[in-house]
Formats: sequence, structure tokens, C-alpha cells
Amino acid sequence: MAESGDQESSIIKTFRNSGYRATPQRIAISRYILSSHEHPTAQKVYSEVKKNHPTVSLATIYTTIKILEEIGMIQEFNHPQSETRLDPNMKPHLHLICSRCETISDWLDSGMEEFIAKVSAEANFVVTGLRFDLKGICNSCKDDGVGGGSMTAAGELSRTKDADDSTIQV
Repeated sequence: MAESGDQESSIIKTFRNSGYRATPQRIAISRYILSSHEHPTAQKVYSEVKKNHPTVSLATIYTTIKILEEIGMIQEFNHPQSETRLDPNMKPHLHLICSRCETISDWLDSGMEEFIAKVSAEANFVVTGLRFDLKGICNSCKDDGVGGGSMTAAGELSRTKDADDSTIQV
């Protein structure tokens, strides 16, 4: 519970230091987004925050999202097949996107920062943002018998079929 208080204090301080009012609704919206690991949509944030703050408007949700993005606490993730998602993870990471259920998971690796620094140095390029997406089939969908394929080293989609021509795990 102390962690929640620490997070709230940090949110309030960040809003105020950036010249924004830290209203109860903005704090609740921020707390929900920053603690979410599911990359919620604005609509999901609205429905969840509205449970405890019934007077919150969708406009307040969008305004708070823009503020959080502006002050570097979140990034928007434009998902081509659905609504824009919100990502509070500001460290370099991969997005693992299931093409069946559309869940998005973060995958972190300590080598990513080294890789980005190497590319930046070798290409004489200043990185100001990044996004790495891997699309495929998550374990839940794979366990449910949903088929898929895998990428070969040459970047081609490879599918393995069993005797009755259904896709099997690669």
C-alpha cells in the first residue's frame, strides 16, 4: 500500500513540476495507466476509472493521456488492427503482439540498450524514439490449437504441417 502512496506522490509531483494541476481524476487516470501491463486503450481506461470517479469524461481521459505522453511517462502505441494502446514502459523493449487475440506483451532484454547504442554509433544516428514489434501467436492461443508460423533467418514465413494438413507447433 505504501507503494501506491509513493506512486501517487510521484504523479502529483510530476504534474505540478510540469505546470499541470494534479486533480483527483488525473491522478486516478495516471495511476491506472502506469500500473497496467496490458497496454490499455483510452476506452478501457475510461471504463475502469469511471467505476471510482463516475463524473470523469472521455475528454479528461484523452487530455490526461496527452499530458502523460508530453511529460514522458507513457507512449502511445498505434496498433494497426485496433485502437491506439498506451504503454507506460519507457525502457527499450519489444512488443510481442498476438495476431489472434491481439494481446500485447512487453519483452525486456538488457542487451537492447547496448544494441541501440551500437547501431546509433555505427550509423552516426541519434535515436529519439523506438518501437520494436514482433507479431505471432501467444502461448494461450497456441495451447488452444491455434496455428501459426515462424520467421526463417531469411525473413520468410515458415509453416510446418502435420499429416492431416493442419498447422503444428514449430
